[in-house]
Amino acid sequence: MNVRQRRGVILLLLSVLCAVGAFAGVLAVIDDVQSKVGPETTAYRLKTDVPAYRTLSEEEFEQVSMPERWLPETAVTDLAGVRGKIAVTPLRKGSLLQSDMVVDRPALKPGEQEIAIMIDAATGVAGKITPGAAVNIYATFEGKHEGEKSVSQLIVAGARVIDVGKLTALEPDADDDRRVGEAVPITFALTTRDAQRVAYAESFAAHVRLALVAPGGDTTVDPDDRTYTLDGDTQEADR
Repeated sequence: MNVRQRRGVILLLLSVLCAVGAFAGVLAVIDDVQSKVGPETTAYRLKTDVPAYRTLSEEEFEQVSMPERWLPETAVTDLAGVRGKIAVTPLRKGSLLQSDMVVDRPALKPGEQEIAIMIDAATGVAGKITPGAAVNIYATFEGKHEGEKSVSQLIVAGARVIDVGKLTALEPDADDDRRVGEAVPITFALTTRDAQRVAYAESFAAHVRLALVAPGGDTTVDPDDRTYTLDGDTQEADR
């Protein structure tokens, strides 16, 4: 082996040693990063905005992987824990889902049953009604015969709201001119008699309106104030 060959072998060995050293350095950096970051775990991020007090759906979240040490203690790692719950505040797209963002949906009490009716924004206090709220339900009935006056009646006082659904587009109905373009299904917890009153009004009243009761307010209504007619109001004013 001449001098030139020996020199080439030495340079080749030096190149190999440098490559091994660089590879070892990369492995050391990766190991250092992994030791600082730690193992990863599953979390969930919102794919869309979710309004407050609406029941959550699993389709509204996407699964993401995050370093466990960077994950908040309140982060939700299993969607089974949020089934049937509602959002406490408006949730924004891209936010990490956390347990303090949701609460249990209001439950039925003994003797109560759920009943839902479609309410548009104008008659539903423009989105201010939320689960747990108390509302008075009013229905306006048109006179059935010629000359018969329309009457407005308080059909349920202090009805408890347990769920507010999504804004839904309604199909046009030629037989029902009361239908609006969009409405929100609102679910109440009512006794059997009150549920019957609401079902009747939803089917036959010209309009059904909700009036939000102040939190902690008295829901008792004087019997004389449960029915209203314009003629009756005029007569009282003239006295």
